[in-house]
Amino acid sequence: MTTRFETVQAELQAKPHTWLVTGCAGFIGSNLLQALLTLDQTVVGLDNFSTGYQHNLDEVQSRVTPAQWERFRFIEGDIRELETCRQAVEGVQHVLHQAALGSVPRSLKDPLTTNAVNVGGQLNMLLAARDAQVQSFVYAASSSTYGDHPGLPKVEDRIGKPLSPYAVTKLVNELYADVFARAYGFQAVGLRYFNVFGQRQDPDGAYAAVIPKWVSAMIRNEEVVINGDGETSRDFCYIDNVVQANLLASLAGAEGVNQVYNVAFNARTSLNQLFAYLRDTLGRNGVAYAREPRYGDFRAGDVRHSQADVSKAYSLLGYEPRYDILSGLEIAMPWYIQFLR
Repeated sequence: MTTRFETVQAELQAKPHTWLVTGCAGFIGSNLLQALLTLDQTVVGLDNFSTGYQHNLDEVQSRVTPAQWERFRFIEGDIRELETCRQAVEGVQHVLHQAALGSVPRSLKDPLTTNAVNVGGQLNMLLAARDAQVQSFVYAASSSTYGDHPGLPKVEDRIGKPLSPYAVTKLVNELYADVFARAYGFQAVGLRYFNVFGQRQDPDGAYAAVIPKWVSAMIRNEEVVINGDGETSRDFCYIDNVVQANLLASLAGAEGVNQVYNVAFNARTSLNQLFAYLRDTLGRNGVAYAREPRYGDFRAGDVRHSQADVSKAYSLLGYEPRYDILSGLEIAMPWYIQFLR
């Protein structure tokens, strides 16, 4: 039986569209760029290289054909500049707005910049996309929006109070999208990402995500530090599931727009389990790691447990995540070993 995602891919290949990917040199953005070019789409990319990298774009170029790469046009610019956003959306049918400053710790250290990029930047993009009359606007929301709500699994219409400035900005993103729908008839879809991982995720810096950070340490036989007791749990989501959700949301029917959706696998993995999975997967790929982790303090602003109910995305978008954490790690690990040594 053909899935909705397979149908969407076939439709796009039969009739290519023009897309804008903001944050195209970042982790998620570069994977979206690669997926779109592989489907022979025309893509405009916007990035200021604050958290993205030229080597991500270079890698995408190496993985598509020369003819597909010719369909890509890059703009180096900042979403905090409205005129740059207007330039980027010119002639575009679909916007995948991924540009943002992630990281709870970074937002606690520098809430002003986090707010300027995530709130001011998204407002610029909404204005530019509204005026350009794009067909769809899909933006990166966040599981951090659930805040201190204790319920599991997380359901879209039940959230708590934010626990960090970053979480506040992602909630405001949703509020602005809803207001644009009510005030201007503009249609947008928010995707609440849950702990995305995969190839091209940056392992370096103080705000690196846990999987590439730990894999990088293990490859180099360095110490792994677990925040808290290791029983904190997350719903880890492989990048290909996220790509699927973005394309489905972009071509959603009338009942699917002006909504927010969880994007995850609907499973919970503790940090202790994650450590074991990474060590075992590395071992199967020829990298032995014998050290035990060191346990540190709990991290400020973190929720204790997270797991997503994805039934809304399944029902309204046709979202069917194919990769759980183990299958995702099996695919991603050779990339980690090659690029993180």
